[in-house]
Amino acid sequence: MRQPSRERVIGAILAILSTIIIIILFLVDPQINTAPPRTIVYVESYGPDRTDADIKRDQIKDQKERDAFKEAKKKQFQKLEKQLGM
Repeated sequence: MRQPSRERVIGAILAILSTIIIIILFLVDPQINTAPPRTIVYVESYGPDRTDADIKRDQIKDQKERDAFKEAKKKQFQKLEKQLGM
């Protein structure tokens, strides 16, 4: 029992090495990919002489764009539904 055999030494080294690797992974992992990505926000700049009619016109135009996007998305889903036979 007092004389270390080759298998014992190899087993002890592997046990210590695997434990060290696990501890290092626990220390390094929380620092990788934890920050959320930056988001870019675009803001329209309007002049001080903008009238209520201009605002309403822009709102109507934006609403038409949103409605057209929703309709296109709806058609895509309907097409997919037909392809899948649902």
